[in-house]
Amino acid sequence: MELINISNLFYKYNKTDVLEDINLSIKDDDFLAIIGPNGGGKSTLLKLILGLLTPQTGKIDKKIKNSLIGYVPQNTNLNIDFPITALEIVLMGHTSSKRKIFGYSKEDIACAMDSLKKVSMAEFANSKIGDLSGGQRQRVFIARALCSNPKIMLLDEPTASIDVKGQREIYELLKELNNSICIVVVSHDISVLLNYAKNVAHINKNLVYHTLENMQKNINTQDDHLCEVELLSALGKSHVCCDHTH
Repeated sequence: MELINISNLFYKYNKTDVLEDINLSIKDDDFLAIIGPNGGGKSTLLKLILGLLTPQTGKIDKKIKNSLIGYVPQNTNLNIDFPITALEIVLMGHTSSKRKIFGYSKEDIACAMDSLKKVSMAEFANSKIGDLSGGQRQRVFIARALCSNPKIMLLDEPTASIDVKGQREIYELLKELNNSICIVVVSHDISVLLNYAKNVAHINKNLVYHTLENMQKNINTQDDHLCEVELLSALGKSHVCCDHTH
């Protein structure tokens, strides 16, 4: 089932082209990795899908309500000294009800605890967010996104500033969630994504789409396009030892 269809999308910042003629279909069982150079338009595309920006030309056709799109922002280290618990952060993910005068309902709390269980963080429900590791904080923010029972989850650089072990744990979690939720990840972490993503969209103003299962193991430069996915595939590599950016 198609969740989002993007057609002939263009976007400019101050008359500077950021995205040009973007066409992309995202299905309900997809694990899509969005890669490309800094400033290539990856985060802008996420903002357009979320409705934070409006397409200037072209169309984004959503088959689901915005409330069913979960979002995990790039930087979850902001205000970590604020005295708030993991459970309280997850409760903020509720979109169907507002906080009551005397606190959240039992149903809201039960839902939040269930989300924490799904990311293996239930035992840290009452821990202050600043006392958690980077990987644990990221799990809490994923749990917050799960609280809205999303059909699709968008994550912007979910493993930034997390050690290698933590990165793999996050992607294993996303792989598990992908059994029931569409996952879209913006990342520079090519070595990890190649082991988990089903499809890859390379964005540098334009979009070039790769289906990993059917990718030919050679480097195709006929259209003057060369990215890390093609290079690693041509070399027969599934792992590399460092991050790659254009």
